[in-house]
Amino acid sequence: MKVTFPHMGHLSIVGKGLFDQLGVEVVVPPPITKKTLKLGIEHAQEFSCLPLKIILGNFIEAAELGADTIVTSGGVGPCRFGYYAQVHREILQDLGYHYEIIVVEPPDTHFSELIQKISYLSNGKSLFQVARALRMGWAKARAIDVIEQKVQQVRPREVRTGTADDVFQWSLKKIDAENEIKKIWEIQRKTLHELDGVPKDMEKTVLKIAVIGEIYTILEPFVTFDIEKHLGRLGVEVSRSIYLSEWINDHLFMGLMRVRSTKEAAQMASPYLRHFVGGHGRETVGSAVRYAREGYHGAIQLAPLTCMPEIVAQTILPVVSAEEEMPVMTIYFDEQSGEAGLVTRLEAFIEMLYRKNDFGKRRVQSERLFRN
Repeated sequence: MKVTFPHMGHLSIVGKGLFDQLGVEVVVPPPITKKTLKLGIEHAQEFSCLPLKIILGNFIEAAELGADTIVTSGGVGPCRFGYYAQVHREILQDLGYHYEIIVVEPPDTHFSELIQKISYLSNGKSLFQVARALRMGWAKARAIDVIEQKVQQVRPREVRTGTADDVFQWSLKKIDAENEIKKIWEIQRKTLHELDGVPKDMEKTVLKIAVIGEIYTILEPFVTFDIEKHLGRLGVEVSRSIYLSEWINDHLFMGLMRVRSTKEAAQMASPYLRHFVGGHGRETVGSAVRYAREGYHGAIQLAPLTCMPEIVAQTILPVVSAEEEMPVMTIYFDEQSGEAGLVTRLEAFIEMLYRKNDFGKRRVQSERLFRN
């Protein structure tokens, strides 16, 4: 058995760490490129959303490397993602790829099923060994998120653009290669120390913007042309409405770990939205409320084009924006999206936020630039 799974941000490091502990051979798909997207576009239905197409490309590329078993997630509610495993199965069979597909349904409602599937994948490893593997996956996910949150703070203030990202890439390679939890924490500590030492301009005016919306679009930088790096270079400190370790804690560990929970965001969506609409639609609304009350200058909703839960959220966000007094911009992505257009929209949104918040220094700089 050679297991593969889709990319979603740094999920490959977490998944590989977990399966390595179980003694399962893993085939990580090649990093997402235009070729990956092209494969997905060629073989998926035209009106499928972007995650389905990219993930299909991941599976085709992994099959070429010898993978024969897919581990992917299911879903509940009105979001189409719950059907994706079946759609992928049909398309791959038609293309002649004979994968075994193991669908992991949301663990908070199917926890015993999750254990059974992990036990099957690990060829009957003991519960203790499964727990140890889950602990390894958690350690890697949490370390990456803690470091990345620090990078999001340093990026807009660093003197030399790219320094924080260089440190981050170094830490990712170290965490990926490490198989001892104690040493992962040591890498985390050392990386945070390195980031503290990055030369910064502490006098610089920095905006705080929340990135909210659909989880795959938020976590996978290929989809958004690495929007967080663009925002950082434009002088913006970013916070995401969901990080991978938070999702793991909410759905796999039942909230036992002391980290922020998306369930709090769901509760804060009331009275604007009182019920589940699929995906993370309710959490998107609640996150906008939470970030507004935390003093963020603005929020950007990200989602794949035609994402129904996020369309529902988008219809409510103007009311949230008006009542909570925080501007919100929505950006949808599909295969026709372009990086230049994205950057233009970001620049306009940021300039509007600077003017709204009366940052005189920034205005003076803009006026000087205009005169020159």
